Amino acid sequence: MTERVTLITGASAGIGAELARVFAANGHRLALTARRADRLEALANELAATCGKRPIVIACDLQQADAGERIAAALAAEEVELDNLVNNAGFGVFGDAIERDRDEQVGIVDVNVRALTDLSLRFADQLVRNKGGLLNVGSVAGFLPGPGMAVYYASKAYVISLTEALRAELAPRGVRVTVLCPGPVQTEFQGRAGVGSGHDTAILNVPAADVARQAYRGLMANKRAVLPGLGIKIVPFALRFFPRGFILSATSRFQRQRS
Repeated sequence: MTERVTLITGASAGIGAELARVFAANGHRLALTARRADRLEALANELAATCGKRPIVIACDLQQADAGERIAAALAAEEVELDNLVNNAGFGVFGDAIERDRDEQVGIVDVNVRALTDLSLRFADQLVRNKGGLLNVGSVAGFLPGPGMAVYYASKAYVISLTEALRAELAPRGVRVTVLCPGPVQTEFQGRAGVGSGHDTAILNVPAADVARQAYRGLMANKRAVLPGLGIKIVPFALRFFPRGFILSATSRFQRQRS
């Protein structure tokens, strides 16, 4: 029988690394991918020491067009199949879209949208065959327009929409599909995005480890969406009571305060 593994993208830090720890602690063999090989190797060694199973390490930049093929080839070489896929990799940049580097903006789409879609579709047959699970990491930003981080917010709206549609398509075939929509979480994301420090302190009340635990439980329970933290849970509901123009204006003011 082919060994089954859980593939986690963006596993070198933040929520991705915490998801790896949670899955490993629950007995899953892992395959980890991210750009930084040294970080992945360190995490793999940690998990081998604490959980007894060393993850497969695949150093790969999802911004590259052939990333999906490289990941699939690496897994095939290890003679493993997926029973869970966790599309966690993603990034954003702060500032007006038209003033930021265009290649950088398109890179957000490459990672947050194209790579996530590629992997979700590429491995869907394995998830069906193994009655597995698909966890896509969106964001509460996906429920909002995002001037100041326009491409990032739009990419997360795509993730939510795609994941919910795949859930409807894959549920009859025995696959659990869940979208994780955290609010701001204190990780390396803020530094890479160029968001000013300190502004989000009051609402960064769900640590990455807690987000990961809630995400794992949600996927195993086949929840449609996981929104960690009480304040985040009420956002989609509360948005129904405000005109879109008001939400756009309020989000714009909030974003301007982050610079």
